[in-house]
Amino acid sequence: MSRAYNFSAGPATLPLEVLQQVQNDLVDYKGTGMSVMEMSHRGKDYPVIHAEAKANFKELCGIGDDYEVVFIQGGGSQQFAMIPMNFLAAGQTADYANQGTWSGKALKEAKIIADLRGATVNTVANCAKDIPTRMPTDAEWKFSDNAAYTHICTNETISGAQLKKIPEVKGPLFADMSSDILGIDRDFNKFDLFYAGAQKNLGPAGMAVVAIKKELAAKGAANIPTMLQYRTHVDNDSLYNTPPTFAIYIFGEVMKWVKKMGKENLFKLNDQKAKKIYDVIDASGFYKGTALPEFRSNMNVTFTTPNADLDKLFVDEAKKLGMSSLKGHRSVGGIRATIYNAFPMAGVDALVEFMKDFEKKNG
Repeated sequence: MSRAYNFSAGPATLPLEVLQQVQNDLVDYKGTGMSVMEMSHRGKDYPVIHAEAKANFKELCGIGDDYEVVFIQGGGSQQFAMIPMNFLAAGQTADYANQGTWSGKALKEAKIIADLRGATVNTVANCAKDIPTRMPTDAEWKFSDNAAYTHICTNETISGAQLKKIPEVKGPLFADMSSDILGIDRDFNKFDLFYAGAQKNLGPAGMAVVAIKKELAAKGAANIPTMLQYRTHVDNDSLYNTPPTFAIYIFGEVMKWVKKMGKENLFKLNDQKAKKIYDVIDASGFYKGTALPEFRSNMNVTFTTPNADLDKLFVDEAKKLGMSSLKGHRSVGGIRATIYNAFPMAGVDALVEFMKDFEKKNG
């Protein structure tokens, strides 16, 4: 078997041992005589998988019984609309940081809902178009006095910029953590709601994992479609309708893998992986990092060569050597090495050696 080093930003690399476990369980899950894909979510076997996946995630995040973890189809992008639909009422103001592509999309959805309801969206910081890319500095945050909530993004996948310090806010704090959840040390108890599309650090595509305070969910709007109310998913343990059972099962296996690895070990390993690539960039007159050093992501390393033609050659030559999906996002170009939790150090070492060789040949 020959596996590529997959630098894709999502769907992304899954731990090999998780894939092998899934392969082993695929036809007959633990002697049940059926695949998880075939199990009733109301039967006796699937609920055990469901509960364990939730419990392990809560343990890894260090959150207690005041939070509920729910699995919602529609990915992280659906949360962009669900949040204001639930928590932004007429006459209220929501604070949004515009830090890049994904937070910008969340801001856009919130403004649609706000305009329909006679509410307001306040942009508390705006560095989305700054080059080099970055996150807001402490002095830039301009929060409202009585915001219904504040929404931030902890890591911008496309720009390669990561929020290292979580700002202090007065009201509820919500966060899109799709691309760095469990990839860097965070105090999750600072957040009233945090969410992540599963396809980056948590599992396969097809759902978002949302952690929300139960008290908050109960206060959400009741005059919106049932499936778009957080209380529906909280009150029904994500089983109001048929959930994405197979995706949840794999998510649960990834959580077991994270526990086995140890969070602190994983955080250190992520920093070490990123540092190896950034060290090559910083020692070079050929490569240029696209994020300010103080905001560099340890998940998505973005950089360029001297010109677009060399960027393309870099990506093409790397692919021939088994390094896949290094092309930067179509909106910005360049090169992006995504090294989420499951990405192996051997793949980073292969990229680093290739970078050095490519510079010698083309510098």
